[in-house]
Amino acid sequence: MLKGLILANGKAPKKNIIKYLYEIGYSTLVCADGGSNSAKRMGLIPNVIIGDFDSISPSTLNFYKNKSKLIQIKDQYSTDVEKCLDYLIKKKFEEVILCGVTGDRLDHTFCNLGIVLKFFNKISVNIVAENSFLKAYTGSVKLATVAGETISLYGMNEKTKIKSTGLKFPLNNISLPFGKKESTSNVADGKEVELKISGGIIFIIRDFNLLRKNGLI
Repeated sequence: MLKGLILANGKAPKKNIIKYLYEIGYSTLVCADGGSNSAKRMGLIPNVIIGDFDSISPSTLNFYKNKSKLIQIKDQYSTDVEKCLDYLIKKKFEEVILCGVTGDRLDHTFCNLGIVLKFFNKISVNIVAENSFLKAYTGSVKLATVAGETISLYGMNEKTKIKSTGLKFPLNNISLPFGKKESTSNVADGKEVELKISGGIIFIIRDFNLLRKNGLI
């Protein structure tokens, strides 16, 4: 499976997180425009830099011009992150982690959460932000867990139903519509959580460092 890593122009992760993601197979780095400024500060060489190039600094652009593939797309009807995802989809990538997609612009954060849903049927899109790992799910799901692990679940609408086993606070075929109800800070009882999700997609947010420590990502 081809797995990619997109670094956007929000709050960048620590370099050791990028290094770890490289080690577990997310070794193709694509920078979304200004994300390349963060890559330069961390001493990283992206495989590709994609965007309308309104955020990349002149010095960064000059630095990477002979080191990375540069693709300028001036289309304003898609975000730079979407442009990167379209590129990876064309290259037959199946999974990607987004970094640098949160920060001091709440509208950008909200947009990037929506991108996970927008591309759900095209490529598996995950987000690493601060100490959180977000992934979208539907259907029958088995999660390898650690007893006592905090797991938060969020639905999108009334039609999406969730049934669980292995959670301290079980979900008995209920919906978790955004803005009405959620299952924040639920807890894994043991080494596995099973979910049956029907009628839509849900977000699950877990502790990235715990997943990393226990080899669950």
